Amino acid sequence: MSTVVQPASQPTFSRPVLVLILITMLWGGTFLVVHHAMTLCGPFFFVGLRFVTAAITLSLFSLKALRGITGRDILAGASIGLAIAVGYSLQSAGMKTISSSQSAFITAMYVPLVPLLQWMVYRRRPSLMTCCGAVVAFCGLLVLSGPITHLSGTSGLSHGELITLVSTLGIAAEILLISHFADKRDIQRLTVIQLASASLFSFAFMWPAGESAPPLGGAILFSAGGLGIVSAVIQLTINRAQRSVPAARATIIYAGEPVWAAVAAWLVGERIPLTTVGGGGMILLAVLLSELRLKKRGEVNAPPTP
Repeated sequence: MSTVVQPASQPTFSRPVLVLILITMLWGGTFLVVHHAMTLCGPFFFVGLRFVTAAITLSLFSLKALRGITGRDILAGASIGLAIAVGYSLQSAGMKTISSSQSAFITAMYVPLVPLLQWMVYRRRPSLMTCCGAVVAFCGLLVLSGPITHLSGTSGLSHGELITLVSTLGIAAEILLISHFADKRDIQRLTVIQLASASLFSFAFMWPAGESAPPLGGAILFSAGGLGIVSAVIQLTINRAQRSVPAARATIIYAGEPVWAAVAAWLVGERIPLTTVGGGGMILLAVLLSELRLKKRGEVNAPPTP
């Protein structure tokens, strides 16, 4: 029997899918704000301030849900919060030395990472197309970082690019943990706990990183406060949507994040180098490849599993 490559699922554009698309556009625009904030303060302090604002904002509308907190709720929310703190703090630290659009494209690596981590954690072997996607994504990173600079064959990734690349592990872990806990816990309760935990972990990371709190000026408070409110909306929406949108389809939607980040950066005058466009395009291609499946002709598509 011959084989053909077909998508794992056909987009239905249900309401949760459309909401995730809008959230991804909003999410992509936050890179520019974070990039500016990194000129004013350290990454761990900023992420902590951002998520404590988000936690307080959402808790004001979740008082009834918070009355029934259990130990399992705290464990679930804290694990997601730790992943968020690691991912967002390292991502913000990377933006001290790289552009917001470049950061967004590197961050897109979390999408092919999700099925790979599922294999490691849940023993689900990645498909051939997932492996192809990982190879193309790595090649995209080489293009994104410029020519090879060492005879040993190292890619020449800068410090900021390496930190951002590591941050994708935290972001991928966040997606996996949300998929695992979203249908088992109260969503509003879980979201408040994860936001509060992300804030506490980020503030705690300041000490080993040698980071001190800056003087609180209007620009820092405005940026962190605004992003905090946006983060509360984003996290609550993602938690709700991933109860009905499979992880595979959700990650394809999230793949648009660096595109919207680059559009936002271009609109305010940021120059987008050809290497960023080319490398970012390869990473997005890798994201799409990782969600394709080889199937036998005549085989009926089955819905993807998270």
